[in-house]
Amino acid sequence: MNRPIDNPPLLPRPFLKWAGGKRQLLSELMPRINAAEPFERYHEPFVGGGALFFELTRLNKLEEREAHLSDQNEHLADAYCGLREDVEGLIELLFEHKRQHSKEYYLAVRQTIPEALTARAARIIYLNKTCFNGLFRENSKGLFNVPMGRYQNPRICDEPNLRACAEALRHATIQTRSFETILDHAKAGDLVYFDPPYHPLSKTASFTKYAKDDFGEDDQRRLAEVFHELTKRKVKVLLSNSMTDFICGLYDKPGVTIEEVLAKRCVNSRADRRGKISEALIRNF
Repeated sequence: MNRPIDNPPLLPRPFLKWAGGKRQLLSELMPRINAAEPFERYHEPFVGGGALFFELTRLNKLEEREAHLSDQNEHLADAYCGLREDVEGLIELLFEHKRQHSKEYYLAVRQTIPEALTARAARIIYLNKTCFNGLFRENSKGLFNVPMGRYQNPRICDEPNLRACAEALRHATIQTRSFETILDHAKAGDLVYFDPPYHPLSKTASFTKYAKDDFGEDDQRRLAEVFHELTKRKVKVLLSNSMTDFICGLYDKPGVTIEEVLAKRCVNSRADRRGKISEALIRNF
């Protein structure tokens, strides 16, 4: 009896594990992206793992459109740029990381930031694939401070996907900048997707520290102001966040649609507490 052949993986897909990543929400995001058609350029200021960007690329939605990706986390931007600029050199470095992987080696890599762009990119991917729960967290000095995960054989180098992601990024701009700068770049008819650090569902559920600076309620208010200013400029905006009274209150204005969807919670040290939670998808089109 012949074994069934597994379907090949859909490429490209995120090359980093990312807390709050949107792969599990793509079935909700894509119909709303389709509803935004036609749009000119695509902007993603909190790129994170880039799940929506890579899905749009896979479906040829960005084939004749400019894509502008950014994040205030310079180490994340380095990972994207290093992958795009030298994917083969990156793959070689990742195999070297894999060869030397141990707790002592992990801790040494965690405390050292190389000068070369490709090496910085390989460092972030290695740490991301081997750290606890795939988290990205920095201390006040901007150094990665997540402990090593307990993986028997982590997949540090996924060659086919890395090459597919590099090809997807070939014509995209990637920058390190704050989300407010979208006001200097987006134009009428463009589409912007905001996926910020989520507002916590409770005081004990907060996880907003993806970089050395927190993303608190004042930042959420500033983001809402940017959203409404883009709306005035006839820029199409889709935003995801927690389904909380605070967030809904920021966006509850005429012409703005707030929809509740269910998404799987992945950031918890206990697997039995990673259930589905309500999220808000907010759009102005």
